[in-house]
Amino acid sequence: MQPITIACWSYDRIKPIESGQVKIEGCDVTFLDLEPEEMFHRALHFEEFDVTELSFSNYLTLTARDNCPYLAIPVFPGRRFRHSGIYLNTRSGIRKPEDLKGRLVGSPEYQVTASVWIRGILEDEYKVKPSDIRWRAGGLYEASRTEKVTFSPPNGVELERIGPGKTLSKMLADGEIDALIGPRAPSCFHEGHPDIVRLFPDYIEREKDYYRRTGIFPIMHLLAVHKKKIRELPWLPASLFKAFETAKDIAIKRLLEENEPMATYPWIDGVVREAQELMGRDFWPYGVEENRKTLEAFLRYHFDQGLSARRFRIDEIFAPSTLVRSRI
Repeated sequence: MQPITIACWSYDRIKPIESGQVKIEGCDVTFLDLEPEEMFHRALHFEEFDVTELSFSNYLTLTARDNCPYLAIPVFPGRRFRHSGIYLNTRSGIRKPEDLKGRLVGSPEYQVTASVWIRGILEDEYKVKPSDIRWRAGGLYEASRTEKVTFSPPNGVELERIGPGKTLSKMLADGEIDALIGPRAPSCFHEGHPDIVRLFPDYIEREKDYYRRTGIFPIMHLLAVHKKKIRELPWLPASLFKAFETAKDIAIKRLLEENEPMATYPWIDGVVREAQELMGRDFWPYGVEENRKTLEAFLRYHFDQGLSARRFRIDEIFAPSTLVRSRI
């Protein structure tokens, strides 16, 4: 058995790997349950893990520079629709997406995956281009956050770092910025600040409509394997893909348990069946073909927003052994 370290947040779809219920063929696993920000920092700066969850955006940026120590497999631990991720101060007068033009909008990092998706959706759906907005980057809750991957904005895009000691959440509450996008809600929203609201309070219905029209379920994070480990164990990417898909299937089955619900929510099975009616029985698909529309959209957004030096083909970013499933 080959020892490997896996760093991933402890999602329900990962739990069967973490607990050892699902084995990875040929491997003796040490599992590290880490929050994404810490995990990405340690993976990208210190290469501490054999297998790690990674930001999709950071992965593409480094891969385009031929400077990524990891190679991805089409396992997507983190996904989320992102219409919910736009917050504003009502005193700004912003009422609709088009009102964001010319405004000061914060993002923890310009190239954070959630922000790439939100900018792409704003342009595709509402004709608001990244260059229409004046961007400010910095810590959401804590001051002095820096980019995990160095980055210079493309021509025509105004991007400035916020001042030392400042946070985007406080700036939004104080009206120093007009709006904020990103993967997490600002603390002033959680605290019930009367002026801080979502741009789309009906985001759930908007996200369902977006999926009906586009077939896109945004991917935030993917699983990646250190290239050195692949050279040592060329069979590892395929073994990982098979195990992680099995674990995810177990998680979905548990959500549908009617007698003793696994999730702390009384109507969880009904919510899950509603998702299946809209998105199919496997509403959290892994694999390339199952996610082609979503992958193509993100590769386009990433290139168009100046975050990758060239536009990738899908087959360039995943381990070859995971591109096509074996069939019996």
